[in-house]
Amino acid sequence: MPLSDKKIYPTEKPNLHPRNRHRERYDFPLLTAAHPALAPFVKPNPYGDASIDFSDPQAVKTLNTALLRHYYGVEAWDIPAGYLCPPIPGRADYIHHIADLLREHNFGSIPTGPKIRCLDIGVGANAVYPIIGRHEYGWSFVGTDTDPVALASAQAILAANPALQAAVECRLQPDAKAIFSGIVQPDEVFDLSICNPPFHASAEEARSGNLRKLNNLSHKRVAKPALNFGGQASELWCEGGEERFLQEMIRESQALPTSCFWYSSLVSKQSNLKKVQKALEAADARAVAVLPMGQGNKTSRVVAWSFLTKAQQKVWKTTRWKKEQ
Repeated sequence: MPLSDKKIYPTEKPNLHPRNRHRERYDFPLLTAAHPALAPFVKPNPYGDASIDFSDPQAVKTLNTALLRHYYGVEAWDIPAGYLCPPIPGRADYIHHIADLLREHNFGSIPTGPKIRCLDIGVGANAVYPIIGRHEYGWSFVGTDTDPVALASAQAILAANPALQAAVECRLQPDAKAIFSGIVQPDEVFDLSICNPPFHASAEEARSGNLRKLNNLSHKRVAKPALNFGGQASELWCEGGEERFLQEMIRESQALPTSCFWYSSLVSKQSNLKKVQKALEAADARAVAVLPMGQGNKTSRVVAWSFLTKAQQKVWKTTRWKKEQ
């Protein structure tokens, strides 16, 4: 390929959060040194640069293993076939943006350490949010899921990494239609909750979305999604899709106004943002924040809300977030 045809990549991904460890392009020599099993998947792309085939689920999973080992000190990480293999940079962005939201309400200082409790709705088989949040800010987590297999996988990851096991608790949500109900115990409090809601409204819609993603990544027509790439039904779709899930999340959080300082969720569809904001207004949320995020050409946002009054927020900050002297 002539030099003039070579694609020029930016040295950094400017849309990612400034503290995100993945702003620079993947350093494959560094990652293969951390996890040698990645080496067979690293090959020159059409532009002659080292890369992997992002339509190959095994390559993506092995890359994730290397990223988690090198950047977050995770020695053992695996997920069962057919479960969601999440993009690590995007997950890290959510954690850093929500940390900034805590800082804005804590006199300019990010609350850190195990006293800060985060509720991860839909921890999945991968447990990536607790991994990143624990490493970056020392937070402790409760991860919930409706899928026993996913929860068993998350627990296996924690058991293989003792520093994580001490900081993360997994809870099964027995009611597939519930979110906070049955999980948050009486008098239990969380400083924040996070969630990647199911995106699609049906199994067929989820399947079509996966095929489009694979076609775009492989630049060829794919008739059937590969295992270990797309995710399980509970990870991808629910009746009514993202919009209905978020409406239920807001309804249930309204019933627990003092159990969490900041409730939050990713809102993938821009068209759902105004509906969420309207629902929060109707629920009498005292504070609402929209945190824009971006990765490559994709844009998304996190919506966070609180039912605490100003007086309640002040008590919370001084009693839970105040640094030890």
